[in-house]
Amino acid sequence: MKVLVVVVLVLVLVPLAWAGHELTFYPAFYPQEVSVRWVEPRAAAPLLRKNALHAYAGADPLAGAPSEKVRYAESLRGWVVLTFARPTGDAEARCAAGAALVRALGPRAPFVAHPWPVTPYHDDYVQQYDLVQRARERSAGAVPRVRAAGPLKSALTAAGVGVAPDAEAVVEEITLSSLLDGVETRLAGWHGPAWLKEGWFQAWLLEAPALPPAAREAAEETFRRRADGAPLPAAERVNLERRLVGQATAGCERVVLGYTLRHEALDDDYNEGVENIAVDSQAGVASPIFLRTVKLKDFPWNGWLHVGVEGGARSAWNPIAGFTDPAGRVIWAAVGDPALLLDPDNARFVPNRARVQSIEDAGSVPADALVPVAGELKPAGEGVAARTKIVYRSLLSNLHDGQPMTVADILYPYAFVSRWGVSGARTYDPEVERATAALRQALAAVRVVRVDTETRTVEELKLTYQVPLVEVYLKTAVDPRYAPALAPPWSPVPWPVMALMDQAVERGMAAFSEREARRRHLPWLDLVRDPKTGAALARLVSDFERRAWVPEALRGLVTPEQARQRWRALAEFHRRTGHFLLTAGPYQMGRVTPASATLPVFRDFTYPLGVGSFDQYAIPVRAYVRAVERRGDRLAVQADVENVEKAGRSYKIVREPFTPKPPGEATREALAVHWTVVGPGDEVVAAGASRDVQGGRLVVDLTGRVKPGLYRVILALALNGNLVNPEVTVVAYRAGG
Repeated sequence: MKVLVVVVLVLVLVPLAWAGHELTFYPAFYPQEVSVRWVEPRAAAPLLRKNALHAYAGADPLAGAPSEKVRYAESLRGWVVLTFARPTGDAEARCAAGAALVRALGPRAPFVAHPWPVTPYHDDYVQQYDLVQRARERSAGAVPRVRAAGPLKSALTAAGVGVAPDAEAVVEEITLSSLLDGVETRLAGWHGPAWLKEGWFQAWLLEAPALPPAAREAAEETFRRRADGAPLPAAERVNLERRLVGQATAGCERVVLGYTLRHEALDDDYNEGVENIAVDSQAGVASPIFLRTVKLKDFPWNGWLHVGVEGGARSAWNPIAGFTDPAGRVIWAAVGDPALLLDPDNARFVPNRARVQSIEDAGSVPADALVPVAGELKPAGEGVAARTKIVYRSLLSNLHDGQPMTVADILYPYAFVSRWGVSGARTYDPEVERATAALRQALAAVRVVRVDTETRTVEELKLTYQVPLVEVYLKTAVDPRYAPALAPPWSPVPWPVMALMDQAVERGMAAFSEREARRRHLPWLDLVRDPKTGAALARLVSDFERRAWVPEALRGLVTPEQARQRWRALAEFHRRTGHFLLTAGPYQMGRVTPASATLPVFRDFTYPLGVGSFDQYAIPVRAYVRAVERRGDRLAVQADVENVEKAGRSYKIVREPFTPKPPGEATREALAVHWTVVGPGDEVVAAGASRDVQGGRLVVDLTGRVKPGLYRVILALALNGNLVNPEVTVVAYRAGG
């Protein structure tokens, strides 16, 4: 029987077919290999034309030149702003100067004119739509002299705007990626902050640096109230967000003129191109969702995917504070595997390797739960309080060295951040402190309840998975939309690799972050491309194997013999691959050259996700308000929806009247109407989303939600959760007599 199992596994691992037909489950995702090449746009153009690149993360290599073989993925790139270095006069004059510039540029503007920092590429746009329209009504004043460079300078000069190097104000593009540098968390399997993609948050990052001290202090108080993550009634939460953006923009020290879009090239060749593509509305191609959906047209699964990335691969490759440039982000999107993924079409996180089972009020923490303290995991004992308990299922698998993951792999990161994220400690990195501040502030304890064995039957194969049930206790009450992303129990990086990095940095061999490497005059820790560091790490691993060393945090969770086995496997992995970037992700680090990295797929049948797992995010579709009818205290919304009609390798999107799906028919997410009720003084009095369908209409029930008076109701539809660039409808609503 053992021989038969081995033969079957060989057959399915190589062609993934058995007994004359294909299996229904293929671990990991479509391409069998991903090649990432860092190449400048001009050099990428001929590669796209001859199908040597299938996607390009960066500027348009064709510079707008039409090509039947290339189509584009659109995402938010940044904002164009007018910033006054030393603001003088009144705010109204500065606001009017911004309006005058937009009017002067007219159709020459190399951006989308939009006078508000929250854009249609933010899912809270509908909640600020009326503020956007009011900003559009600003009167234009005198056109100012400005400083500018590049395409902006050319457009301004062509429009007759005075551009001079000594001007007091500057017109510039501020990219989203530059705003998120030093703010976004990508550490092991954690990604955050939880509101990373929301418009109010990015508006604050954009406007805050230009605010004078008094205005900034007032706005910071609003920001703190909104960002503490506490559960708030919808209207109160939305009002805080609107107030924050209003405070940040009121003085027009930095005036938003519009936003820019990234147009990233995709090979659409009929035979050799790619299809089934999801890209993030803000991160674009350089996002995990792209690699988890894209497939080559000539291959129902498998094939060799070639991705180009603008710029070099300058950042170090380590999963704590590395992979910070575009090439690194694409590589880590494939080799890593986060606990949660960002939904490409809105601001929410969706499950990946950590799955939320429930969110509950906590009360007290069980005595046998573990509390991370100074690099250790100590029993909570009696008297540890918590407000929120989140129960997760963590999807374990084999690692790339063949070793099965255990609960030690998902618990060790909590100890790690308590050791390296506390200022003043002997072991400290400011980037770890910044990236884990919200986690450390919120986390009370973590407890592994049990490890379940789950099975999946594929044809005559029985696949087995180890799934720990883990309770995470948070100190405070947290908005359920954000709670799962704060401290999920997952890491694609196993404990031996994290402990190895820990010991290497403590011994002064390297530093986790670029900032700390510069301060301490050390190498920036690279697990793949630094031969000297690699040799030093290999000596450490040999010593740890000899001593069967177990980190203090894992005593009682890992025996010396288990530790020796893990160190031995890591040493063999290094001898075989030449690097220490061992993970449990869907792709492995393969051959690396000065200009590229090759990432073979990890088609191990313990990997719990497979080809097609995220297909519901490919080809996003939209919905539109067709008519709104008042029925007493309810609004009945008639909708049109888009559907995808496929024919061979092509498809078209058709718009048709909405009809409810039959009971039991699966959809990614039911059609929803997002609504915001705005009253006198621009105060939001009610907000929410409704999926209630009656008589083929979506129903917004305002019964008892508003006092008598005149209101505006802002409506936008989301089909499959898609809130990107929605069509917004505003209706007048009078309540009471």
